[in-house]
Amino acid sequence: MPWKDVKPMDEKVLFIVDYLRQVDSLSRLCERYGISRKTGYKWIERYGQGGAEALAERSRKRHTQSETPYAIKQAILQLRDHRDAPGPKKIQALLGRQFAQEEIPSLSTIYNVLKRAGQIAPRRRNRKVSTLPGPLRTAAQPNELWSADYKGQFKTMDGRWCYPLTVMDHASRFLLGCEGLPGTRHEQTKEVFERLFQEYGLPERIRTDNGVPFASIGVGNLSRLSVWWIRLGIRPERIEPGQPQQNGRHERMHRTLKRSLGQPPEADLKRQQQQLDSFRQYYNEQRPHEGLALQNPGSCYSASSRPYPRRLPELEYPSYFDRAKVHGSGVVYWSSLTIYIGNLLAGEQVGIEAIGDGVWQVYFGPIALGRFDERKGGERGYLNLKV
Repeated sequence: MPWKDVKPMDEKVLFIVDYLRQVDSLSRLCERYGISRKTGYKWIERYGQGGAEALAERSRKRHTQSETPYAIKQAILQLRDHRDAPGPKKIQALLGRQFAQEEIPSLSTIYNVLKRAGQIAPRRRNRKVSTLPGPLRTAAQPNELWSADYKGQFKTMDGRWCYPLTVMDHASRFLLGCEGLPGTRHEQTKEVFERLFQEYGLPERIRTDNGVPFASIGVGNLSRLSVWWIRLGIRPERIEPGQPQQNGRHERMHRTLKRSLGQPPEADLKRQQQQLDSFRQYYNEQRPHEGLALQNPGSCYSASSRPYPRRLPELEYPSYFDRAKVHGSGVVYWSSLTIYIGNLLAGEQVGIEAIGDGVWQVYFGPIALGRFDERKGGERGYLNLKV
């Protein structure tokens, strides 16, 4: 019989016939049929137990496989139908709570249930963009780093604008604040952060984008809000322009928030805030998070040990720094020189460090504002900072 015409069952029979004839050693026999010694022993054992009929192909279906109960299938679809549309991992964790005494389906089973019901649509995978090296650092403990941003604005049914301001702890993913504000003005934003600082204490750093009210085009790209943070001992961090992935955890939370807000918007800002509060409670206390081993952010967060001070502390500089006060016109008078800093820092104290022969670096807290060369002051001794 030509080898190309040998069917799987015929091949097994021929193998057994040759084995019974003992025309070859088992190793050469297995090599002739293109199978492993393990497979050869398996066929011999089957033949010994049931003859040629035992060589027929067997089902590859798992012996322990069982049909998923109808009640659990329905629970999977109901959980998926939630406003957050959780995936198989989160659904599996939620099923474990709901059916504590039952065997919980595997992730692939949950996925297949959702797929057959049309609850999962194929999604094109985007290539991950690697972040550029820079000063941004992650955080392992709560309150090492908070992130803040304004979620895209929209109008409520009464025609008024709503700008959701979101503040999140980086390590625990705990959503500290989710406030619907009528704009992005400094005063309104500061009031929200003041409430958060009073309730949760002070973080070490706060990461934002470069928009208002977090940054400006002024010296050091500081804003009134970031100046206040620095006075409180909080270091501002800003992602690079056009690089939202550098604040990826916050952006991922915004995507969940967008799905949960629903359309159309609420009747007014007060009712919209109720919806935002409901989302925050759900996100912190009910929604399992993959990055937290499917725990809730609320179970992983603890308040800061740094309380919000009653009085704004003065900035501290190393002993080898010179210190100078910024006057109302935005200038510093230092060693017969007039150095323009900027009106934003009027009334604040800056530190001045010698970094070379006649070259000095100006700081506001930990932020380097720029440098000047005292030998280039000209007749009137007036200098601008150079970045």
